[in-house]
Amino acid sequence: MATERALEGVGGWLDDRFRGAKSFRTAFKKIFPDHWTFLLGEIALYSFIILLLTGTFLTFWFQPSMTGVVYHGSYKALDGVRMSQAYESTLGISFDVRGGLLMRQIHHWAADLFMAAILVHMLRIFFTGAYRKPREVNWLIGITMLTLGLLEGLFGYSLPDDLLSGAGLRILEGVLQSIPLVGTYLAFFLFGGAFPGHDIVPRLYILHVLLIPGLLLALITAHLFIMWHQKHTQMPGKGRTNQNVVGAPFYPYFMAKTGAFFFFTFAATAVASTFAQINPVWLYGPYTPVAMSAGSQPDFYMGFLEGSLRIMVPWEWNVAGHTFSFNVFIPGLLPLGLILTGAALWPFLEQWITGDKREHHVNDRPRNAPTRTAIGMASVTFYGVLWLEGANDLVAEHLDISLYTTTRIAQVATFVGPVIAYILTKRICLGLQRKDQHLLEHGVETGIIRQLPNGEFIEVTRPVSEDALAVLTSRPQLPSPPGPDSVDENGIPAPASRGALGKVRAGLNTVLTESIELTSGDGHGGDGHGGDGHGEDGHGGEEDRDTSPARQGILAHHDDDDDGARDAGT
Repeated sequence: MATERALEGVGGWLDDRFRGAKSFRTAFKKIFPDHWTFLLGEIALYSFIILLLTGTFLTFWFQPSMTGVVYHGSYKALDGVRMSQAYESTLGISFDVRGGLLMRQIHHWAADLFMAAILVHMLRIFFTGAYRKPREVNWLIGITMLTLGLLEGLFGYSLPDDLLSGAGLRILEGVLQSIPLVGTYLAFFLFGGAFPGHDIVPRLYILHVLLIPGLLLALITAHLFIMWHQKHTQMPGKGRTNQNVVGAPFYPYFMAKTGAFFFFTFAATAVASTFAQINPVWLYGPYTPVAMSAGSQPDFYMGFLEGSLRIMVPWEWNVAGHTFSFNVFIPGLLPLGLILTGAALWPFLEQWITGDKREHHVNDRPRNAPTRTAIGMASVTFYGVLWLEGANDLVAEHLDISLYTTTRIAQVATFVGPVIAYILTKRICLGLQRKDQHLLEHGVETGIIRQLPNGEFIEVTRPVSEDALAVLTSRPQLPSPPGPDSVDENGIPAPASRGALGKVRAGLNTVLTESIELTSGDGHGGDGHGGDGHGEDGHGGEEDRDTSPARQGILAHHDDDDDGARDAGT
């Protein structure tokens, strides 16, 4: 009771001065939908928090300096070796600071988990169409965070100044120098002179611990505030529409769940860091420009850049004394530019092609957007081929095949693989749509065979459950843009249908909206498969209705946001 009175007194004191009680009550009642894929964004958020905590710890001992010293620390294999202060301090953190090696490994594993969670989270958003109006801005923020994450990871594992990180910086210098006309100036500006210089590690340190984390923190905050204001998307299901949100309140349900998930993420990262070694810089030795370790590989999220460089043909031009190194410029910048630029423009391109300018708060099932899903899988295949080719030397060694053979296969697969993935994915999605249509028309097979009086054998079907029926019928009907020859009542062609652009739009619309027509059906059969289609006793399907207290107890709340949308339970 004393604790409650103390909290009540503190809360009353704060509310008297800041008037926040009403806002907190409204926030605590905010409804959040529930689906396992929504945890992907939370993993990215919690990994970033872990990165901030462990990174702060590491800054106490790391020395971002390239001043040469002679090592006499605990790691005797490098005793007497000349190295930079950055590498020496990294060894000191690993072997002389209590808990330093564990913190280094947690930081590195959390960085990999952060990038993996962002990638998979954005794939989930793309495949379900969660980027559509009104969430285009949040989609662009996500792409910006992915780009900054790539740079942050590259700068981070370049700081120790070991042989592996030095090789990565050498590649970065080569990519910068391949930019026509200004590449040499950009490389000299970053490195402070000829490679490797003495300024690169201090400059990367400021970018890594101050500038990029600050930008990421600002973008994550904006991302969460926009998501809070616009409401979280929800998966198709019974009672879920664009005008409501079905789920549980922010407090106590969501706070308890997400708080526990933060500690679970932290624990999983700590366990991985305890038993799985990552980035053992002491095995690589200090960086020297005249050496290169065999089998050197970057972190997974930069593997596609390594692979694109390895498969590119030796294509250079020498014009008026200037060398245009297309063999580095194209693979270094084009693949990443294609993926990120295409992803950024896609919501607006799709809206223009389909003419769909409605708000969407219920996600699509990937099968219900076969062309979009096929394009996504083609992009994943393109990325995956380049990523795998980034380790072609290790692939050749372990599979005992020629290195040049792996390169030739990757060169072909880079172009053929995405095409095959597109075709297969689209056929699979259309096939799944036909399966859904069959369930709507005929119901669910029970495995019960019945013989009719005339001797005919039929299989008894039962109706799909109400929840399943809501999912099966959740495919949205897209508006039809005007065709290339459409006219209004006065015989005047529609502006959007005129000229070559109108024909291109109509053709793209036909491809993008290709689907199996969803005919009427409620999953009750009735076409000769099981008599009345209601199961053996005419009342089948009752076992599919979820009447559990947990299902019936989903909480409801009315949201007073400006858009007038409602949060509701069932």
